[in-house]
Amino acid sequence: MASLSFRTPLILLILTLLLLLLLMYVSPLNKNLVTLQFSPSALPPTQSQTNLESPPQVSTIAPNSLAEAESTPDAPAPSFSTSQAKPSTDPARNLKNKTGTEKIEEDLARVRAAIREAIRSRNYTSDREETSHIAMVKTFKVWTYKEGEKPLVHSGPMSYIYSIEGQFIEEMESAISPFMARHPDEAHAFFLPISITKIVNVFYRLDPWHFPMIPIFTDFVNVVSRKYPYWNRSSGADHFMLSCHDWAPEVIKEDREYFKNFIRVLCNANNSEGFIPVRDVSLPEYNLKGYPAFNLGPPRLGLPPSNRTILAFFAGAAHGDIRSVLFKHWKDRDNDVQVYEKLPKRKNYHKVMGETKFCLCPSGSEVASPRVVEAMYQECVPVIISDNYTLPFSDVLDWSKFAVFIPPKRIPEIKTILKGISERRYLTLHKRVTQVARHFELNRPAKPFDVIHMVLHSVWLRRLNIRLSRNIS
Repeated sequence: MASLSFRTPLILLILTLLLLLLLMYVSPLNKNLVTLQFSPSALPPTQSQTNLESPPQVSTIAPNSLAEAESTPDAPAPSFSTSQAKPSTDPARNLKNKTGTEKIEEDLARVRAAIREAIRSRNYTSDREETSHIAMVKTFKVWTYKEGEKPLVHSGPMSYIYSIEGQFIEEMESAISPFMARHPDEAHAFFLPISITKIVNVFYRLDPWHFPMIPIFTDFVNVVSRKYPYWNRSSGADHFMLSCHDWAPEVIKEDREYFKNFIRVLCNANNSEGFIPVRDVSLPEYNLKGYPAFNLGPPRLGLPPSNRTILAFFAGAAHGDIRSVLFKHWKDRDNDVQVYEKLPKRKNYHKVMGETKFCLCPSGSEVASPRVVEAMYQECVPVIISDNYTLPFSDVLDWSKFAVFIPPKRIPEIKTILKGISERRYLTLHKRVTQVARHFELNRPAKPFDVIHMVLHSVWLRRLNIRLSRNIS
């Protein structure tokens, strides 16, 4: 007992000293903090992973907001996230711990800074490396989801009225596309290669009143959102679909809150039916020839301005209110304003466009029309006759510089309005049409500044306007 009583104070003293040393070691003054590391699978699910009905808020700004940043060049891009720990100030530690999202956002931050500098210096042509389009070609990577099977996914119509849909899907899945991401972690945006036109073609004939267009599309989104973290981390703000079918805008109507950040690339870009220009993208409509004469665009038959003897021309079906008014006032009535519901067999449609100064582009049952693209191929000044139509590539193209706008209510005045355009003004418009026509040219594989690159550039601009500030993996 004596021995035990002698050693007890000594043991207590040693334990006390060890405790003091431990407290000193983990003291904030020494910055030796005890950290617990968890694997992502061990962490509890975040709100964005578990609650699809109430996704995190996404702040977005108009696609031309980078131009507005000239006055505030250092303003950060909008961001959204849940709260997160303050990052370490140790550069070596930051480099080691950077997530895929952080690396992607650093790439985009450099692009934003370059664009702001180009705007500030008005240096659009002398140093093209600072332009948005060139930066996109060098930087932008898109992951096309592999889920799903043909014919509803990974394929689309390659000819006739909705052909841009299939052409774009095939291009994005081409191994030689410079925009193809090797892994989803390196992607700036995510493409859903599901064809609305194929869904309609397959199921509408079976039951036109109950065909499952919306459920099939929603199911596809649910599959990829549950399998991968990318939709949930952005609430779909860096995801996009593309369709030229008239009914494509309807795919989100049953859950607009869930899809409120999702980018829709649509031919039917009708502002009065839910198309949101700051979020969605307007897609040019094509009518490509099918079997046996497949092509990527009409023949170029445009004559020089001095040889164009027809003032205005239109030929097309009588569907939609605007065309009904057009036919009422101009069908088969005037040699200067030639309007046909059915073009006489002796006339070649594209040849007549090539002989015309102003090509009428009235909306039909929906706002878009392939006449806009056909006018560009024939270098004919487009005359837009439409309500609530967001024209393709309006983010970067000023349509007032190369097109004429006639409100539907002024259709009876078409001849007077066009006759009132001076020869000098017409030549200016025509010259600008020849300059912008390349943006409506379809190439396979795609080429810089053609229509596929322009569509991707529109998506790119919207991606630049959001910032992901937290990685979820």
